[in-house]
Amino acid sequence: MSANPSPLAASAGEGTRTLQDRALRLFIVLSAFFCVNAALAEFIGVKIFALEDTLRIAPLQWNLFGQTGSLNFTAGTLLWPIVFLMTDVVNEFFGRRGVRFISWLATLLIAYGFVFAFAAIALAPAGWWVTAAQAQGVPDYQAAFAAIFGQGLWSIGGSLVAFMLGQLIDVSVFHRIRSATGEKHVWLRATGSTAVSQLVDSFVVLYIAFVLGPQHWPIPQFLAIGTVNYGYKMLAAFAMIPLIYLLRRWIHRYLGEARARQLREEAAAD
Repeated sequence: MSANPSPLAASAGEGTRTLQDRALRLFIVLSAFFCVNAALAEFIGVKIFALEDTLRIAPLQWNLFGQTGSLNFTAGTLLWPIVFLMTDVVNEFFGRRGVRFISWLATLLIAYGFVFAFAAIALAPAGWWVTAAQAQGVPDYQAAFAAIFGQGLWSIGGSLVAFMLGQLIDVSVFHRIRSATGEKHVWLRATGSTAVSQLVDSFVVLYIAFVLGPQHWPIPQFLAIGTVNYGYKMLAAFAMIPLIYLLRRWIHRYLGEARARQLREEAAAD
């Protein structure tokens, strides 16, 4: 008498090798794309860019909480909308455990990356390398390298805490909305969960990094910049709605309707 097949073998089909299971491949791809975008966002986030100058439009002055300024954002904001999208897709097909797994994995990988960034800064530079980019206007390559990759510990700690807190809130709100609406209104659970999670994320990271941190921002500045950042994230979240439906449709075609429905049901019950 043969042993009972494992759930994975049963779902993938008898005789199918583990890595031939399309659901497993999909999870690996989504996880990898989620983690690399989250890590890249943290590392390129050291650059602050002017949105108006980038778009070649007149400066848009905001006035909030008695503070004024233009639309300046970290370069990491280019990638966070993709992280939101990956979170929503994993939520949809792999549930709470899937999102929590990739969120903890991304956090550990980001921390791992910063450890080796600081280790690289501590290495004694070759003498010729320090001045190798003088022709490009960089008099001290070591100082530039340290300034770019050696982000302050308050900023690193704030971003990691805010990221994990935002992800845990996102998955909770997503499934609360899903429980209330069933399989309808994909856009609502995706955007609604982002709206709540990023409200927390946008202010927690600034509070830890710049209010508690050495810069000691005044509360009005913290509230104003946090509000502007949150507004940008929500505009990006709404802009991603069509992509959510397109990616969802592609996944259904890739997995097949029966397998995709099975995953969504398991995710909803998770």
